[in-house]
Amino acid sequence: MPRILCLSFSDIRSDSRVLRQVGVLAEFGEVTTLCYGDRPDPATEHLQIDESLPSLPQTPSGVLRLGLRRYRSLELAAPAVAAAYRLARGKRFDLIVANEARAVPLALRLSAELEASTGRGSVPVWGDLHEWAPEERVHVLSWRLLIKPFMTDVCRRYLPRLDAVTAVNEPIAQLYRERFGIACDVVRNAGPYQQLTPSAPAQDIRLVHSGGAVPGRNLEGTIDAAIALGEGYTLDLYLVKARDGGKYWNELKERASTSDRITFHDAVAPADLARTLNQYDVGIFSLPPRTVNHRFMLPNKFFDFVQARLAVVFGPSPVTTELIEQHALGAVAADFSTESLVRAVQSLSREQIQTCKQHADAAARELSSEREEEVERTILRRLLPASSDRSQA
Repeated sequence: MPRILCLSFSDIRSDSRVLRQVGVLAEFGEVTTLCYGDRPDPATEHLQIDESLPSLPQTPSGVLRLGLRRYRSLELAAPAVAAAYRLARGKRFDLIVANEARAVPLALRLSAELEASTGRGSVPVWGDLHEWAPEERVHVLSWRLLIKPFMTDVCRRYLPRLDAVTAVNEPIAQLYRERFGIACDVVRNAGPYQQLTPSAPAQDIRLVHSGGAVPGRNLEGTIDAAIALGEGYTLDLYLVKARDGGKYWNELKERASTSDRITFHDAVAPADLARTLNQYDVGIFSLPPRTVNHRFMLPNKFFDFVQARLAVVFGPSPVTTELIEQHALGAVAADFSTESLVRAVQSLSREQIQTCKQHADAAARELSSEREEEVERTILRRLLPASSDRSQA
């Protein structure tokens, strides 16, 4: 049976996209996960990276080399990358899956070493790049000056060497095709189809947001909108705490402390999220387009809201707007201001919200991960032609 390495500098148990990916990989072979946190199901083997180690070269020598643009010396220099290399080196794999561009140089290094040591030919590498790697956090000055050129160099030199490439949506996939001359398939962040029905209305209109408590995602705007909406509305937040010891999560709680209508919850496991969100009415999110990824966002939470059978209110991001309008799922704010988000929520009557929840129910199958998983299976059948695909059993 093929042995597959899934490499991700995240905790896969709370990373919905990669967790779904591991499930598909397990249909084709024995999966070894190499990531932060404990072993995710259904991995067969697990190699754990110390969560305190950063996945970018944020050491004094690393920053110096970034400034001097000595990029070739940096590809395995980040503490987490170096630790991952030590953990995986010498193990046998038939396929390596690298999640995000920062993992690609390590994956290709491991592939080359396996080829040299076994003489069995090259070990294919699939790069699931997720979003647009060069501008992940360009709203942060240090990223824009130091990391963006480094990640651009990584993409330019290494992406053409990959055997398969995927990204989260068509606009971002097209950027990879145009800028780096590669083929790129689309695997959206859609989750599995959930057998749920829209919840009945309650006295208040129940707003909800789920995602990461990470600076730069405009959670402040969502909180401020809920405060401005006042009586008749509640907001519940299900947030994954950042790797800052909960500092930002506590800052958000302090911001919301003037309202008794805002409730914070611990994060919910991806498998339980849609059922948890189902008790609410409207999924809400507005993210100003400070980066390419913000402008073309199509996040997990959009699909989670649909599977939970919620109406949705989003900022005017083009990819989500197209789907909201196509399926009549809710309202789109006129711009990214808190005032516009408030007006968009207020534009939906209780009756309209219930209708949008019914539309989400009708669209749930189409907006589930069934299509995305078949794209992944097609890639795996090509890269592992001798494997047994248990999805067809």
